[in-house]
Amino acid sequence: MKKAPLYSRSPRRNPPTASAEPQAVEVPPPAPARPGFFARHPAPLWALAGAFLALALMLGMQRLHFGTRPITQDDIDAAVRQSLEKEPLPSQAAKAYETILPSVVRVIGLFEENDNGEDNPEQRAMERSLGTGVVIIDNGTILTNLHVVSGAKRVRVRFANGHESDAALVGAQPENDLAVLKANSLPDDLEAATMRSTGDLRPGDHVIAVGHPFGIGPSVSYGVVSGLRREFRSPEGQKTLTNLIQFDAAANPGNSGGPLVTMDGQVVGIVTAILNPSEQRTFIGIGFAVPIENAANAAGMPPF
Repeated sequence: MKKAPLYSRSPRRNPPTASAEPQAVEVPPPAPARPGFFARHPAPLWALAGAFLALALMLGMQRLHFGTRPITQDDIDAAVRQSLEKEPLPSQAAKAYETILPSVVRVIGLFEENDNGEDNPEQRAMERSLGTGVVIIDNGTILTNLHVVSGAKRVRVRFANGHESDAALVGAQPENDLAVLKANSLPDDLEAATMRSTGDLRPGDHVIAVGHPFGIGPSVSYGVVSGLRREFRSPEGQKTLTNLIQFDAAANPGNSGGPLVTMDGQVVGIVTAILNPSEQRTFIGIGFAVPIENAANAAGMPPF
């Protein structure tokens, strides 16, 4: 169907006669354009735009307020757990061991003139006097047990970096089974252990014992302080040690003279004995250490 035209048809006029003169047709001027709605109503539109803007800002603030909640302790704990699962922290015992290790030495008492102490100590551990020591002064002063070196013709020490040297006995405290050695030669950058008072030591505090049990080492065992001010009588009944630290970190022959260390890597005692009612010479859960205050006195150092 043909669309209707969008303009009006002009009325038909009779054609002019030939004799008639042409007449001018007066064309009316175009009507002025009607102004748009925005131009006709400016004030209400600006008010409407302002209202929309205010509403948008209000909704945005409400979204921000209700979408963010305060961080709680549970949120913090969850974030810490997630971080530790990705990168676990080393244990306190491992950090204490790393701290004390540069100061730990193996001590061998040699009873034969032709024994140079350079063969495998694990093979002849029970044929010699084998123990452990700890460097307390960086000039090569070492604390160990007196029974480790008593009667030896020579004493040889091996430092943590493998350097070996003969050592001389320069001090002793028999009542506490302590001996002080001085190495003849030193490794480069020798580190002395840090000692701390036992005044605040309590049963239940975590400790490690570092040494060379049966010649295997350096080895570390982990436990707690089991008691304070204990007494220990040697199996032969010849000696009684008093004011000892009792601990349950595993200790065996070869641990004697080694350090008892707190979780901050500081020495609180020198391992000196294990309770051993059997003849197997193995650890049954009770070890003893001389408090470091006594050990420092044996080395001529001032008390804490």
